[in-house]
Amino acid sequence: MIVRTLMVSVVALLLGACASTQGGQYYGNRGYGPVDGYAYCQQCGEVERIDRVYGQPQASGGGAIAGALIGGILGNQVGSGSGRQAAAVAGAVAGGVTGHRIERNTSAAPSHDLFVRMDDGRRIVVSQRELGGIREGSRVRISGRSASLL
Repeated sequence: MIVRTLMVSVVALLLGACASTQGGQYYGNRGYGPVDGYAYCQQCGEVERIDRVYGQPQASGGGAIAGALIGGILGNQVGSGSGRQAAAVAGAVAGGVTGHRIERNTSAAPSHDLFVRMDDGRRIVVSQRELGGIREGSRVRISGRSASLL
C-alpha cells in the first residue's frame, strides 16, 4: 500500500512539472507573449539611447614592424652597393613610421554604445562599430555582442 501511494505521488509530481501555464507574459513553451504591443522575446529589446564613443589611438607595434619589413624589402630593390643599404634603411624607417600611424588611426575608429531595455526589463549596453540602420526607439535582437534590427 505504501509503495502504491509513493508511486502515485511521484507520477503526480512529474505530470505537474510538465504542465504549462497560460497567462502573464509567457505563452507556450517558446517564451513568447505580448509585451507592450510586441511579441515577447528573451533576446529582444528597444534601443533607449545611442552614444558615439571615440576610441583612444593605440598601437601594439605590429603595424610598425610590418611597415619596417615591407619598407626595408622595397628599399633593398633600389640602387647597388652602399646605396642599396642606405635605401633599405631609409625604407625600413619610413615603412615603420607609416605602419605605426596606420595602426593608430585604425584603432581610433569610433564605435557606438547602444543602451537597450530588454523585453524582460533588463537594461544592457552593447558596443559595436556599425549601426546598420539602428536608431533610438528601434526594436533589436541581441546576438552575442551585437545588436541587429528586428
